[in-house]
Amino acid sequence: MAKPYATEINSLETTFAWANRKDIDDLRAAIRTAGLFPLQAIGSGGSLTAAHALVALHQAFTGRLASVSTPLEVSADPLVGVSHWLLSAGGGNVDIIAAAKTLVTREPRQLAIICGRDDSPLADLCRRHPYVDLVIATSPAGKDGFLATNSLLGFISLLARAYAFEHDGDREWDAAVAIVDQLLSAQSDVVASWRVETGRLWSRGTTLVVHGPMTKVGAIDLESKFTEAALGNLQLADYRNFAHGRHHWLAKRGDISGVLALVSDHDRALAEKTLDLIPGDIPKAVVDLPGSPVAAMVSSLIAALRITEWAGLAVGIDPGRPGVPDFGRKLYNLPLPRSRKTKLALSIGSRDEAAISRKAGKTAASMDGEELARWKRALTAYRKQLVNKRFSAVVFDYDGTLVDTRHRFQLPRQDIVAELIRILRAGGRVAIATGRGSSVRKDLRKVLPERYWGDILVAYYNGAEIAPLSDAAVPDGQAACCPELASLAIALQRHPELADFTEQTNRQFQITLQAKTDMGEGRLWDIAHQVILATGSEGVKVTRSSHSVDIVAASVSKLNVIDRLRSQLRPGPILAIGDRGRWPGNDFELLRGEDSLSVDETSVDPASCWNLAESGQRGVEATLDYIRLLEVVDGQLGFVKDALT
Repeated sequence: MAKPYATEINSLETTFAWANRKDIDDLRAAIRTAGLFPLQAIGSGGSLTAAHALVALHQAFTGRLASVSTPLEVSADPLVGVSHWLLSAGGGNVDIIAAAKTLVTREPRQLAIICGRDDSPLADLCRRHPYVDLVIATSPAGKDGFLATNSLLGFISLLARAYAFEHDGDREWDAAVAIVDQLLSAQSDVVASWRVETGRLWSRGTTLVVHGPMTKVGAIDLESKFTEAALGNLQLADYRNFAHGRHHWLAKRGDISGVLALVSDHDRALAEKTLDLIPGDIPKAVVDLPGSPVAAMVSSLIAALRITEWAGLAVGIDPGRPGVPDFGRKLYNLPLPRSRKTKLALSIGSRDEAAISRKAGKTAASMDGEELARWKRALTAYRKQLVNKRFSAVVFDYDGTLVDTRHRFQLPRQDIVAELIRILRAGGRVAIATGRGSSVRKDLRKVLPERYWGDILVAYYNGAEIAPLSDAAVPDGQAACCPELASLAIALQRHPELADFTEQTNRQFQITLQAKTDMGEGRLWDIAHQVILATGSEGVKVTRSSHSVDIVAASVSKLNVIDRLRSQLRPGPILAIGDRGRWPGNDFELLRGEDSLSVDETSVDPASCWNLAESGQRGVEATLDYIRLLEVVDGQLGFVKDALT
């Protein structure tokens, strides 16, 4: 049986305290990635309010466009170049699961999930696709009743806190906490005044809620709760949109209507002028929400939660237990329509459909028959030549391929390590090409048996220095920049934007630029080229990894490790596996030959650098998919029969 609404309101203070102390490192990391893109926030019911809050926070703190969508809209609108966030307290409704499945197979640059249940179908789905950023946020108040309450306050508070902390807004959050704590106190005089103010509205059947940008979240939630619990009719408008015709409702139906104004510091003067012009016989209530934008947002939600309780008491409905009709349960469980993409996947196979979509840069479902047939022929030819070969060695990129970029300073996963050891034990040769230095050597030595160290070549700093894993003297991290990079390193350090917002690491043959904020790779790339052109630097190359921009001497290439292997081994092709195969990715050169596989981005060449991983997988999981299909016979590596299909 659902909880009484009053019981849930009594838990809000505990929920907010939890949200204010919960570890948010994973959430901040996901927000950091989201800051590089426009954002689509997706939710249903009460979680739709959280989606609106996420959109407001993303736009306010990053300056990037964000939009709110329902799961049904996601199924019909395949956006690209967008960070997708799904929010669900229970993680079990048919709509959010369908949206998650749809997005997982599209493999967007970021898919993030905030879920209130660790043991939910949504969380389980995400764990099967580890590239997804999964954040579990389980409110101490437990499962909500009929309406979203504590889960909603928890989600929005966590998001507001994480955005504030990630964008140097610690003081703004601390100030918001002081205001919110007062509003959650049972003895709050402010809340008591709200109750008196709003009490004059409930004799009318319709309430017009006017709001500003900072208080929109509260207005959205009021409309949701009044409709879902059948408490009354609510209309929403911001103060200026109210002036564009929506005020006419009061001219014709003022006798059955009242006005609720959510007022923040940002729009106080406008709100007062607006309310002064509304006829005096129409009841008006003002809920004052002072403080910073973050404070006003969270406070507006608390106002919505409390007003819902008071309105329920006035009309004799418990919002936590309004009752659910039989037809409502049937409506709730209706499935979303099946997309054309799903039907196509069934006709050509999900792995082939995913491979073609990744390579072509658009969904296979959007292609006409001739274009799709052309890509299928190219895929068939590529796969045939790849699976029929025997390789003398396999070269792996490191970050994004053997370790997840989000956790690149952690050790490789045990399942990856086990497969590498299997190959080495059977006599296969393994090499690793990385943009990093000695940290990779140290990590690999921790997980791989010492008896194999001499057989594993490691190319450090994108191929600048190459040595067996057993050689502790390589790489030389103390050497000064080579002549091609020396003056450029100084110029980059003096660039004001780079000095303020990036970390610069100078090595003998490589300069690495890594953003300290949500500055995108594109911005770093543009600045690096601007400085190179301005200084007239020659003999350098610029590449992008999943987390940095690397500037290297012209002689530096990950292909150097393949040349070294060929000088040591008997003749034969060498398989290369990496994640950034699209130019100017730092695996472009490594993966441009026909004996290559990508676990993420592919080149435009139909004869090389395909990503043949299972649909909805990329990165380390895709690498694992490939390695498990490799067998070693007489020291030669090859794919097992019918692999990669």
